Amino acid sequence: MISKKVILTGSFGVGKTSLFNQFIYSKFSEKYLTTIGVKVNKRLIEVDGQELNILLWDIAGEIKQDKVPVNYFAGAEGILYVFDVTRKQTYDNIEQEIEYIKTLIPHAVIKIVGNKSDLLDQAALDALTQHVDVPIDCLTSAKTGDNVEQLFEILGRELIHISA
Repeated sequence: MISKKVILTGSFGVGKTSLFNQFIYSKFSEKYLTTIGVKVNKRLIEVDGQELNILLWDIAGEIKQDKVPVNYFAGAEGILYVFDVTRKQTYDNIEQEIEYIKTLIPHAVIKIVGNKSDLLDQAALDALTQHVDVPIDCLTSAKTGDNVEQLFEILGRELIHISA
């Protein structure tokens, strides 16, 4: 079995904890509780017939990634950079934020995740790609669970591939 550390990061209020809870516990809460520091849990998934233990770190949201304690990133091999599809300020500087993360962990697999996709119609989601500086890897809804499992399968497949 392979184990990989994956970090959920991004601005505050984008749904990182909701994605964490949907993936780990298959549940969603409407209550907003800001994450203080970091919350860690793990889940075993199977990808292409191989077991992958994902050690998932949900870190406190910061407007800029250089405000996140650097030691949170230590040993991470996967990054899910989450933004809120309904709040432009959460993806305005995404390119610079990703570049900063790459200086800390240059070989990590990074996925850009637009969360709260249930709050926009398809036309608005399609238009969103014109306004985000980097390609969006996955649109998710932590509330409905849409694409959450697929997101971790896609990430897991790449994490297993780089281990081979």
